[in-house]
Amino acid sequence: MTYDTIIRNGRWFDGTGAPSAVRSIGIRGGHVVAVATEELDETGCPQVIDATGKWVLPGMLDIHTHYDVEVLDGPALSESLRHGVTTVMLGSCSLSTIHVDGVDAGDLFGRVEAIPREHVIDAVDRHKTWTTCDEYVDALEARPLGPNLAAFIGHSDMRTAVMGLVRATSKSVSPTKGEQAEMERMLAEALRAGFVGMSSQQLLFDKLDGDTCRSRTLPSTYAKPRELRRLKSMLRKAGRILQSGPDIQNPLNVGSQVAQSLGIFRNPLKTSLLSAADVKANPYAVHLMGPVARFVNRLGGNFRWQHLPVPFEVYADGIDLVIFEEFGAGAAALHLRDEVERNEMMRDESYRREFRKQYESKFGVRVWHRDFFDAHIVACPDESVIGKSFGQVGRDRGGVHPVDAFLDLVLEHGRSLRWRTTISNHRPEVLKKLAREPSVQMGFSDAGAHLRNMAFYNMGLRLLRHVNDAKQAGREFMTIEAAVHRLTGELADWYRLDAGHLRIGDRADVVIIDPAHLDESLDDYAEQPVEQYGGLSRMVNRNDAAVTAVLVGGRTVFTEGEATDLVGRQRTGRFLRASHKSPALPTEKGELTSVG
Repeated sequence: MTYDTIIRNGRWFDGTGAPSAVRSIGIRGGHVVAVATEELDETGCPQVIDATGKWVLPGMLDIHTHYDVEVLDGPALSESLRHGVTTVMLGSCSLSTIHVDGVDAGDLFGRVEAIPREHVIDAVDRHKTWTTCDEYVDALEARPLGPNLAAFIGHSDMRTAVMGLVRATSKSVSPTKGEQAEMERMLAEALRAGFVGMSSQQLLFDKLDGDTCRSRTLPSTYAKPRELRRLKSMLRKAGRILQSGPDIQNPLNVGSQVAQSLGIFRNPLKTSLLSAADVKANPYAVHLMGPVARFVNRLGGNFRWQHLPVPFEVYADGIDLVIFEEFGAGAAALHLRDEVERNEMMRDESYRREFRKQYESKFGVRVWHRDFFDAHIVACPDESVIGKSFGQVGRDRGGVHPVDAFLDLVLEHGRSLRWRTTISNHRPEVLKKLAREPSVQMGFSDAGAHLRNMAFYNMGLRLLRHVNDAKQAGREFMTIEAAVHRLTGELADWYRLDAGHLRIGDRADVVIIDPAHLDESLDDYAEQPVEQYGGLSRMVNRNDAAVTAVLVGGRTVFTEGEATDLVGRQRTGRFLRASHKSPALPTEKGELTSVG
């Protein structure tokens, strides 16, 4: 037997959680064809990778991204590839680009996901050739995809396309019988095309961009129970998934979202809900999430929380950060695009009084802790404030209120004022509990969105480091095998995707990790310009020594932090249809690379 690639003597993890072992892996035709205790015959093999002392595991899955726009102009999605992510999910949070045009896509994605609106419009209008889900898949696969893709269809996408953005975001308007039928037809078409399900959103601080409906919430938040019930019924019958975000200010909405997973004389609704987080603003809520989910699942539900398994640290340029959308004064500032007009409002004492009042209010559920003593300046033309919190700056300026210190600095320096804070997941012991919680899924990276605000492309590596460090210190809270399973096979099995495993016959999506370099470099700050967004500098992760190699479909796409010639030039990934085994990709000569 000859091989296209041999990975020699690495510690092999199959993605099931089974014990790992030192093995040699033989790959041919894009699939694993040998897992051997002895060395494989390397005769005629064009690529042999020595993985001695390293971990060989299935490529990781990222179940929550907003790559829907970036994939059109930058289909390599190399920021995920370089960290061992070989399958990414599109269409999160009710947002997709299946049916809307460029302008509507710009309004949907621009503000809530902090992707420059003009680039969203340009990318969608320039590339859109599809009118159906099958045509969308074909259009994606005509590009040089780096990782594999899977997708939800977005409820806001369908609602906007059917009703128009104005009607879709009007409280007094419900879809007509014909419009409801058209949304149901769109969802049925998506399910036939292999989409994993539908994403919706009820969170009320996600706001629209543009002029027509600026600052209204996403279209899916206006859907009445009947509309949602009919769409959810289709997902139940098909055994597909609802991804959703609840209205966190309404406990009844959160409870109903969890309870809807129950079957009771019908199929359970597989539900993935945002999100399980140890929020600083409410340190007690996280302890209820696991028990509630376990209770529902014991009764026959099929419910999961999405969870970011690392500290949720965010950065901001001035006041441009989505957390300000959750209270009136912050949303009012983000509503104004004109800098002069915005600055005039921030100087107004009545506005400042209202901002201070809302900042200090202890009532209501919130995401941001609203503590400017826990928000530190990292860059500013005035170097004297760098490294200080806004609260400390206020004290230094004679006892100025933290809100006024913040607003003064924004007025003085605009977007040149850069600062950071950690919103959630700040307690390592709580992260350990969440990592073990069976109702929690590892996800919620938001890759491809919030380009200047955060970077969690390497979240899988950071979880593995957390687990490995605890093991080395004699305080193991989870085996390495279990952690790998949580990032790979567990997700693939729940979403019913042909990914996440590394056994004989499986597609050879592989990441090779050097555990010696799962170190503090994973936390380092880095930026990189995005060519397709006009050179905008976005936050990224750079810990290239941790990942020795990444393969997609048996083809090497990264080695030692460097992309191979395939990346961005040839397609290595494909669209993974739910519940389908993926056929092999054709080679350059047009021959199938399947092993049968």
